[in-house]
Amino acid sequence: MSESPLLQIEDLHVSAGDFEILKGVNLTVDRGKIHALMGPNGSGKSTLASVLMGNPEYEVTQGRILYQGEDVTEAPPTDRGAAGMFLAFQHPEAIPGVSVIQFLRQALSNRTGVDLTVLELRLKVMDAMKELDMESSFADRYLNEGFSGGERKRNEILQMAVLEPELAIMDETDSGLDIDALRTVAEGVNKLTTPERGFLIITHYQRLLEYIAPHHVHIFMDGQIIESGGPELAERLEEEGYESFKPGATNSAVG
Repeated sequence: MSESPLLQIEDLHVSAGDFEILKGVNLTVDRGKIHALMGPNGSGKSTLASVLMGNPEYEVTQGRILYQGEDVTEAPPTDRGAAGMFLAFQHPEAIPGVSVIQFLRQALSNRTGVDLTVLELRLKVMDAMKELDMESSFADRYLNEGFSGGERKRNEILQMAVLEPELAIMDETDSGLDIDALRTVAEGVNKLTTPERGFLIITHYQRLLEYIAPHHVHIFMDGQIIESGGPELAERLEEEGYESFKPGATNSAVG
């Protein structure tokens, strides 16, 4: 019996109130593969990320989400996180009074059901920080409080390293980053790429993909994936813009 795909999205329709945002999304992410989902602002990319993690603000009106063969369409976010689904936010929230390491201890307990001792956790976090070239003092700062945009995004990568999810969804992680921070985040993602872990990287620009090589690229517009291909699709997008992918557009790159 063949192994189920890591993630299957089947004919997913999603609404917020009376407004339909996702209009029939189909996507399969296998283990060990990096998928880039690229689309203009307002196309529904971030909505898809939120729905995959069970955000109750949205209603699934049709279709389903399968994770490792299990239907998680109605599962709460805590169950999805415990099962190995992870979302790196576009705008990570600050939590005053809660240190990075305290947050990671609770998150890891929820993820694994195992409560590590303070020493065990600190050693695990320090190992991850060393691998990601992060200062050890970072662990004792309050979560995202006073963090720069780059530090917030690096903290998301640290969480990923410690929690070891099977599926990592990254919602415009490159948003607002300068070139040095972008490179640092990309290096972190590359270090965390394994044959067992799948990535869905949601982005507006091609520049992140100069440092992270995706296996598959999908163009997302008006709540749907309208075209899929390899890395060359991102290069074509960079040259021609999103307008060339709209239905009825004339595209000189296609014979």
